Amino acid sequence: MAVSDKFKQALKEGNIEEALQLALGEAIELEITTWVRAANPYNTNQQIPEAPQPGHRMRTRINIVEGEINTEVGSHFVGNGPYTELRKFHVDQIEESRNILQENLESLQQLFVVLADSMKQLSQSEQFPLSAKSDRHRLNPSKLSGSKTDE
Repeated sequence: MAVSDKFKQALKEGNIEEALQLALGEAIELEITTWVRAANPYNTNQQIPEAPQPGHRMRTRINIVEGEINTEVGSHFVGNGPYTELRKFHVDQIEESRNILQENLESLQQLFVVLADSMKQLSQSEQFPLSAKSDRHRLNPSKLSGSKTDE
């Protein structure tokens, strides 16, 4: 299940803590991987790997909290390697990741606003018993003589 689906599921279940952990984990780090699945696409007997293999991948991890960017470049992407033309594609993906990180941070900020509002509502509901809270918002019929209401 994708992290976004897990996040939505946690919110539906009312598990705010898990949703926040998922959101924080995704918002602070981004991994970009460019890889070639088969080393020799014409070799039909070759077993196709399920995960990126070290020599056949470029991987960049960006952690905005620690301010770190780590890039791994496989041997097939440098010099006269067969996949050197994919380097530009990978760099373009890294540049695009700025937008993704910005969107993640904006979503996280919105989540914190919702959480702060929820916490405020919870603390207010604990301060005022239900009967006192509902009485506070009732109109006083004796003061309805004009257009003014008691709030």
